[in-house]
Amino acid sequence: QVQLVESGGGLVQPGESLRLSCAASGIIFSIYTLDWYRQAPGKQRELVATITSGGSLNYVDSVKGRFTISRDNAKNTVYLQMNSLKPEDTAVYYCNAENTMFRRSYWGQGTQVTVSS
Repeated sequence: QVQLVESGGGLVQPGESLRLSCAASGIIFSIYTLDWYRQAPGKQRELVATITSGGSLNYVDSVKGRFTISRDNAKNTVYLQMNSLKPEDTAVYYCNAENTMFRRSYWGQGTQVTVSS
Protein backbone atom coordinates (compact mmCIF):
# COMPACT_ATOMS: atom_id res chain seq x y z
CA GLN A 1 0.00 0.00 0.00
CA VAL A 2 1.34 3.38 -1.03
CA GLN A 3 1.41 6.14 1.56
CA LEU A 4 2.65 9.71 1.45
CA VAL A 5 2.56 11.47 4.80
CA GLU A 6 3.22 15.19 5.08
CA SER A 7 4.33 16.93 8.24
CA GLY A 8 5.80 20.22 9.37
CA GLY A 9 2.96 22.62 8.75
CA GLY A 10 1.83 25.18 11.29
CA LEU A 11 1.17 28.80 12.12
CA VAL A 12 4.01 31.25 11.66
CA GLN A 13 4.46 35.00 11.36
CA PRO A 14 5.44 36.72 8.12
CA GLY A 15 9.16 36.44 7.46
CA GLU A 16 9.55 33.20 9.38
CA SER A 17 10.43 29.75 8.04
CA LEU A 18 9.00 26.26 7.97
CA ARG A 19 10.24 22.97 6.60
CA LEU A 20 7.70 20.53 5.27
CA SER A 21 8.47 16.82 4.98
CA CYS A 22 6.74 14.11 3.01
CA ALA A 23 7.63 10.53 3.82
CA ALA A 24 6.72 7.90 1.26
CA SER A 25 6.28 4.16 1.55
CA GLY A 26 5.21 1.44 -0.84
CA ILE A 27 6.94 2.88 -3.93
CA ILE A 28 10.41 2.80 -5.48
CA PHE A 29 10.95 6.34 -4.31
CA SER A 30 14.07 7.11 -6.35
CA ILE A 31 12.35 6.76 -9.74
CA TYR A 32 9.54 9.18 -8.96
CA THR A 33 9.27 12.86 -9.70
CA LEU A 34 8.18 14.63 -6.54
CA ASP A 35 6.06 17.74 -6.40
CA TRP A 36 4.72 20.09 -3.76
CA TYR A 37 1.36 21.65 -4.50
CA ARG A 38 -0.71 24.05 -2.46
CA GLN A 39 -4.34 25.03 -2.35
CA ALA A 40 -5.59 28.19 -0.72
CA PRO A 41 -9.26 28.62 0.22
CA GLY A 42 -11.35 29.35 -2.86
CA LYS A 43 -8.44 28.81 -5.24
CA GLN A 44 -7.26 26.04 -7.52
CA ARG A 45 -4.48 23.72 -6.51
CA GLU A 46 -1.15 25.19 -7.61
CA LEU A 47 2.12 23.45 -8.42
CA VAL A 48 4.78 25.04 -6.21
CA ALA A 49 7.95 23.03 -6.71
CA THR A 50 9.24 19.94 -8.51
CA ILE A 51 12.29 17.72 -8.18
CA THR A 52 12.79 14.98 -10.73
CA SER A 53 14.43 11.61 -10.18
CA GLY A 54 17.57 13.10 -11.70
CA GLY A 55 17.52 16.09 -9.38
CA SER A 56 16.24 18.77 -11.75
CA LEU A 57 14.35 21.52 -9.98
CA ASN A 58 11.52 23.82 -10.92
CA TYR A 59 9.57 26.44 -8.96
CA VAL A 60 6.59 28.66 -9.48
CA ASP A 61 7.71 32.26 -9.85
CA SER A 62 6.08 33.41 -6.62
CA VAL A 63 8.35 31.22 -4.46
CA LYS A 64 11.64 31.43 -6.35
CA GLY A 65 14.45 32.47 -4.06
CA ARG A 66 12.40 31.67 -0.94
CA PHE A 67 11.51 27.97 -1.19
CA THR A 68 13.83 25.02 -1.75
CA ILE A 69 12.73 21.50 -2.63
CA SER A 70 15.04 18.58 -1.89
CA ARG A 71 14.87 14.84 -1.61
CA ASP A 72 16.60 12.11 0.40
CA ASN A 73 16.19 8.84 -1.45
CA ALA A 74 17.72 6.90 1.43
CA LYS A 75 14.93 8.13 3.70
CA ASN A 76 12.17 8.11 1.03
CA THR A 77 11.46 11.69 1.95
CA VAL A 78 10.98 14.95 0.08
CA TYR A 79 11.31 18.31 1.77
CA LEU A 80 10.16 21.85 1.14
CA GLN A 81 12.17 24.49 2.97
CA MET A 82 10.12 27.68 3.05
CA ASN A 83 11.82 30.91 4.05
CA SER A 84 10.59 34.50 4.20
CA LEU A 85 7.02 33.31 4.37
CA LYS A 86 4.25 35.67 3.34
CA PRO A 87 0.53 35.69 4.16
CA GLU A 88 -0.18 34.71 0.55
CA ASP A 89 1.69 31.45 1.16
CA THR A 90 -1.14 30.36 3.44
CA ALA A 91 -2.59 27.13 2.04
CA VAL A 92 -2.83 23.41 2.48
CA TYR A 93 0.36 21.92 1.08
CA TYR A 94 0.31 18.52 -0.61
CA CYS A 95 3.08 16.30 -1.85
CA ASN A 96 2.71 14.26 -4.99
CA ALA A 97 4.79 11.41 -6.35
CA GLU A 98 4.44 10.72 -10.05
CA ASN A 99 5.98 8.41 -12.58
CA THR A 100 4.80 8.95 -16.16
CA MET A 101 6.38 5.73 -17.47
CA PHE A 102 4.26 3.62 -15.16
CA ARG A 103 1.34 6.09 -15.17
CA ARG A 104 1.29 6.34 -11.41
CA SER A 105 0.51 9.35 -9.27
CA TYR A 106 0.07 9.41 -5.51
CA TRP A 107 -0.98 12.17 -3.12
CA GLY A 108 -0.49 12.88 0.54
CA GLN A 109 -3.25 14.07 2.81
CA GLY A 110 -1.98 17.64 3.08
CA THR A 111 -0.59 19.84 5.82
CA GLN A 112 -1.85 23.31 6.71
CA VAL A 113 0.50 26.28 6.53
CA THR A 114 -0.80 29.56 7.92
CA VAL A 115 1.21 32.77 7.75
CA SER A 116 -0.31 35.50 9.86
CA SER A 117 0.68 38.19 12.30
